[in-house]
Amino acid sequence: MSILDEIKEETKKDHGYVVELRRYFHSHPELSRQEFNTANKIEEELDKLGISHKRVDETGVYAEITGHHPGKTILLRADIDALPIHEKNEVSYKSQNEGVMHACGHDAHAASLLGACRILVNHKDDIYGKIVINFQQAEEIGYGARQFIDRGLVKNVDRTFGMHVSSAIETGYISLTPGPNNASVDWFKIKVKGKAAHVSTPDAGVDALYIASQIVCNIQGIVARLSSPMDNVLVGIGRLEAGQAYNIVAPSAEMEGTVRCLTPEVRKKTKEAIERIATNVAASYGGEVSFEWKDFTSPLINDKESCLEAAQVADVVVGADHIITDRKPALGGDDMAEYIIVSPGCYGFVGSHKKGDSKTGVAHHNEYFDIDEDCLLVSVAMYAGYAIDYLNKNK
Repeated sequence: MSILDEIKEETKKDHGYVVELRRYFHSHPELSRQEFNTANKIEEELDKLGISHKRVDETGVYAEITGHHPGKTILLRADIDALPIHEKNEVSYKSQNEGVMHACGHDAHAASLLGACRILVNHKDDIYGKIVINFQQAEEIGYGARQFIDRGLVKNVDRTFGMHVSSAIETGYISLTPGPNNASVDWFKIKVKGKAAHVSTPDAGVDALYIASQIVCNIQGIVARLSSPMDNVLVGIGRLEAGQAYNIVAPSAEMEGTVRCLTPEVRKKTKEAIERIATNVAASYGGEVSFEWKDFTSPLINDKESCLEAAQVADVVVGADHIITDRKPALGGDDMAEYIIVSPGCYGFVGSHKKGDSKTGVAHHNEYFDIDEDCLLVSVAMYAGYAIDYLNKNK
């Protein structure tokens, strides 16, 4: 029996443990940067396994498993934060924290990585090198990944690997798609400065509301006329506030929006276009603009070689006919992208929709979201299997 076959069998035997962990995390969800109990539970399980660990920015957990033979280093990452959603599922493991829910599957990610740790710690004699474990906080706000990276905890890593459950994929399948998988996420705020006047004398003022409305309309031309139809670009304005009263020319306006792109080049070009258009529109009507940007995450672009390596493991775990290599990119972001920029890696999407069960096919970030827990068999085996397989083939 190969080491991958052994891991697959051990994953089956340990399934009850992983399910129990997942249900614990699901019933005790915590928001981004507030994952204190979650981190405590992770550390408690790591202590049982004799795995040393340390906190990263209060609620992240970093650990290492070092094999009995020298070699390279691979990083395994799982995000652990929940969302501000009131759960409506009536299940035994329903959220006990009012208004907070694991509606994106991060409970499954944390449980799966702990399950993999439980397997890997008993295979140190089969490990050539080191496995870095990141239980990452605050993915939902694009904060956590950079906390590990900025502290140099990814600097000497040769490979990175993570997984996300997907209700859009049937249980038993896994997507390991090279190239762009998720978009960058940028938040922006544009402030428009005008000049107040009586509404009956608009020429005496500078109408910030009118300028803002023209900016909103003109910015849409970036997608329609300044971007290639072959590029996935989204520019959305979700908030616009302006004015003081019905009979006063608005002296100021403020809008907030987001930019989503699948490549760094298109991202840069789009951001520059927003500033250029807004500045020129404002100047045309005598106004001024200022900008504020927040970079939540880069585009997630899977490394081709890493995907091929992971696919060799998935061939044993799920079978070649259950590996997806052409998943359609999504315009939602994931800060796993930041790890892959530092060190080549692959982010897999594990099917969590049980065929014929509509409950496990509900969209992510929905109050009825849930998973088919059989998907944990795939995620645990992939975490543990890819780590050992990569290190042993590159010893």
